[in-house]
Amino acid sequence: MISAFLFRGLAGRIAWVAVAIALIGILVPLSNLFLTPDHALYVPDYIVSLFGKYLTYALLALALDLVWGYCGILSLGHGAFFALGGYAMGMYLMRQIGSRGVYGDPILPDFMVFLNWKALPWYWYGFDQFWFAALMVLAVPGLLAFVFGWFAFRSRVTGVYLSIITQAMTYALLLAFFRNDMGFGGNNGLTDFKDILGYTLQEPSTRAGLFAAAAFALCLALIISSAIVRSKFGKVLLATRDAESRARFLGYRVEHVKLFVFTLSAMMAGIAGALYVPLVGIINPGEFAPANSIEVVIWTAVGGRGTLIGPIVGAITVNLGKSWFTAQFPEYWLFVLGGLFVAVTLFMPRGILGTLSDAIGKLKGLGSGKATAPAQNPADVGELRKEGEAS
Repeated sequence: MISAFLFRGLAGRIAWVAVAIALIGILVPLSNLFLTPDHALYVPDYIVSLFGKYLTYALLALALDLVWGYCGILSLGHGAFFALGGYAMGMYLMRQIGSRGVYGDPILPDFMVFLNWKALPWYWYGFDQFWFAALMVLAVPGLLAFVFGWFAFRSRVTGVYLSIITQAMTYALLLAFFRNDMGFGGNNGLTDFKDILGYTLQEPSTRAGLFAAAAFALCLALIISSAIVRSKFGKVLLATRDAESRARFLGYRVEHVKLFVFTLSAMMAGIAGALYVPLVGIINPGEFAPANSIEVVIWTAVGGRGTLIGPIVGAITVNLGKSWFTAQFPEYWLFVLGGLFVAVTLFMPRGILGTLSDAIGKLKGLGSGKATAPAQNPADVGELRKEGEAS
């Protein structure tokens, strides 16, 4: 049953993109580890880490697209779920340091020794085990999203009001994690990691393995997301986005639909954060900044929301531009980013991928001498009524 569900996601362009991501996850580490630096196809260590970070950003953008592009929920708080997943992984990495820290305490992380903590807080228990940390990477963002969504969606909070509340949640977490007495490193956060699963983080082989893990996580998330949106549940998801009142009138529990996809999206964002932390070597409260969540919205809009592939393209493209601009013209990057968002909103509302798809469709229509038929409205009442009766 699970294999049949996943196979449904491997259709059309999604299959080709998933294969391409999987090949990148294999070939880039092999090139880095087994080719010499003078070889034309050699990938340097810094490129592996940099593009591994981009892959985690792509996974975060895909998570946002699932709720914004297919359910109409504009979340300005996905940076919080990303950061919580990162902190869960960071706590595991801190526990792995042991007595190799600056103060040599086998139990307490260095920042706790510096702040005169006498014992390890109870919420740090279990993070010396990778399986527990991996469970918390999913559970903590998922639980927060479930509780938040339970109250918000049952109260029928929608539109800009929901967006503002998600951003307020993110800012509240930012202020909380900045405090030293929270036990998460305060302003400095968690850093100075040594190894993961017994492998030194500074080794090229470990970085290559993390790159491969990020690529395969993105590939799997893309397949699962595609399977969801192509299923009957996906049609209800689109109906919720396009005509929520009509979907509710036909008997669908819209709040349950929103709650499921919002929680799943938060867990995907948590996985992205967990993969991001060992690649960059630090996690601090700055990841909760509302501006980070807004950037994710820009990546998704630029690539094309409601396309699954578009947010991946947008995240990688925008961050490539950011890396270049912040190195060459750092003072102009924010202006470029804002201008890009305005330009996309005005001239390419469907983003890069959506605009290309429309252009290709028009060319095909001109070549065949026929006008392209308009896309079928997924919220068509007759179609939904038939599915509702069948269910």
